[in-house]
Amino acid sequence: MSTILELIRKGNTSSFYAALGNLFLVILKGFAAISSGSGAMFAEAMHTGADTVNQIFVFIGSILAERKPTLRFPSGFGRLINVFCMGAVIVVTIMAYETVLEGIHLIRHPILLGNLGLTIFSLITSMAIDGYVLSKAIREIVKETRIETKGFASIAAAIKNVKRASPATRLVFYEDLVATFGAILALGAILLTRFTTIKSLDGFATIIIGFLMGGVAFRVGYDNMVGLIGVSAPKEVEDKVSLIIFSDPDVTDINKMRILQEGRFYHVESYIELRRGLTLAEADNIKSRIRDLLLGYAEVTDVTLGIIEDNGVKDWRPS
Repeated sequence: MSTILELIRKGNTSSFYAALGNLFLVILKGFAAISSGSGAMFAEAMHTGADTVNQIFVFIGSILAERKPTLRFPSGFGRLINVFCMGAVIVVTIMAYETVLEGIHLIRHPILLGNLGLTIFSLITSMAIDGYVLSKAIREIVKETRIETKGFASIAAAIKNVKRASPATRLVFYEDLVATFGAILALGAILLTRFTTIKSLDGFATIIIGFLMGGVAFRVGYDNMVGLIGVSAPKEVEDKVSLIIFSDPDVTDINKMRILQEGRFYHVESYIELRRGLTLAEADNIKSRIRDLLLGYAEVTDVTLGIIEDNGVKDWRPS
């Protein structure tokens, strides 16, 4: 039982907060969509419903991905989060399709919007909750990518480094970025539809939100497809690993190195060159020492090292 609780605590916090916030919002937006008849409100309810399902899946996936490697699965379970995110992509794609169809219907057959007060309240609440979850995702990206920044600089840093974050955090970031923008768009469309003669704006806003959902599905789907196939680690991680290896005074060069990313974890394989004149026992001790240093790097879960004598040629070219 204690092991299960420990895994839950290691789950992706951004997806957990997002699931709680969206569970409340989908109920509120659902009532507003039914009472107002607004297509943009319907689109927002669909989007939030998809987000809720997705983030529950992603939170469960992030917990399972934290399991330690076993004899049967020696590489660990990091790619499980990619599998769960792909399931989330399917949900978003279906709901995006339904949302676009609803928008087309409303352009052809505009309706008079009602219950404006509840609609505005639900969208403002959505902006507040989605904005808060988005800020949590930004902080999570900064934490996962180990960037030293605070305040508004974190926003630019998160956008720049979002690809280096875990699949779960990326999904929450993209979804809540679109959700916050979608709520603003829906509010503007509803007010213009209600107080102007252009009644088709509600339908156009619905279609735009549907396409935004589809864009998120494509982006997240692509990232997780790459993750399932197996992708090399970012250059920043490679540079950090090489610095750890070269920090040992007996290392003269890195002959070759490959770092594979699984979820937010990395598997390091490398041949390192040591200074000449060492005995086999001394070289083996140095290898163990370097392996322990690499395993001390938080996201590195597996290290395979080979040792060769310095060949006198500089092989490693850091970025």
